[in-house]
Amino acid sequence: MKHNNGSRLSGKWRISDMILYVLIGLCAAFAVLLLVSIIVYVLMRGIGSVNWQFLTTVTSVRKGTVGIAGNIVNTVMIVILTMFIATPVGVGAAIYLNEYAKPGKAVRIIEFATETLSGIPSIIFGLFGRIFFGETLGLGYSLLTGALTLILMVLPLITRNTQEALKTVPNSYRHGAVGLGAGKWYTIRTILLPSSMPGIITGVILAIGRIVGESAALLFTAGSGKALPKTFVAIFPKIFQSGGTMTINLYLSATSEGDFDTAFGSAVVLLVLVFLINLVTKRLAAKYDTQRAKQLPCLHG
Repeated sequence: MKHNNGSRLSGKWRISDMILYVLIGLCAAFAVLLLVSIIVYVLMRGIGSVNWQFLTTVTSVRKGTVGIAGNIVNTVMIVILTMFIATPVGVGAAIYLNEYAKPGKAVRIIEFATETLSGIPSIIFGLFGRIFFGETLGLGYSLLTGALTLILMVLPLITRNTQEALKTVPNSYRHGAVGLGAGKWYTIRTILLPSSMPGIITGVILAIGRIVGESAALLFTAGSGKALPKTFVAIFPKIFQSGGTMTINLYLSATSEGDFDTAFGSAVVLLVLVFLINLVTKRLAAKYDTQRAKQLPCLHG
C-alpha cells in the first residue's frame, strides 16, 4: 500500500513538474520571440537607410546629405568622458565599502543611498544636471554637462556590481594573503581585483549600455548638436559644445522631424552597437573566468 501511495505521489509530482517545465519553456520562447521580432522589424525598416554616406556624414540641407556621423562621435565622447570618471570612483567606492569600511550605520546609509540613486528616473537626473551643471556651474548645453549627469546615473550601477563581485571572492584568499605577510592594498590589487574582474567588467559594460541608450537626461543637458569637429585638435573644445547622441537623434527624427527612415537607420546602428557591447562582455568575462580557474590551484596552495 505504501508503495502504491508513493507511486501515486510520484506520478502527481511528475505531472506538475512537466506542466511547470512546459510553462517555463513557453516563457523563454516568448522572450526570444519578442527579441527576434523587434530585431527583424527594426532591420526591415532601417537597414535600407544604412550606408557609408549615412555613417560618415552629417545631415545637411545645403549639401543634401543625411547622416549620423556627428551623433556617433558625440556618443563615443560622452561614453569616454563618463566612464573615465565613473569607473575609478565606482570601483574605489566599492573597494572601500567592502574591504576597508567597518560594517555599521554609515555603510548601510551609503548602500541605501546608492540603491536609491539607481531607482531614480533618468529625467530627474536630467533636470538636476541642467540646473546644477548647466546653469549654476555655467556649462550650458554641452557634452560635459551630459557626461557629468550620466556619472551620477551609472555610479550606483558600477559600485553595486563591483561590491557583489568582491563578495564572491572566498575569504580564504584574504586570510591566505594575510598569513603570507601581504598588505591590504597588495592583496586587493593582486588577488581580489583579478578574481572579481568578470563581475566588474559586467558592471562597466552595463553602465556603457545605459549611457548609449539614454535619452531623457541628455535632452536636458547635452542638447542636440550634430556638427563634427573640423580637426582632431578641435575634439577637446567639442566637450563644451552642444552635442546630440544617437538616441537623441533617433528621438528627434521620429518626433520633431517625422523622418522615420533616419530614425530606424539610427536604431539599426544602435542595435549593432548593443550587440557588440554584449559580445565584448561575454568574451572578457570568459577570458577572466579562464584565467581565474588557472590561478585557483595556486591560490589554494
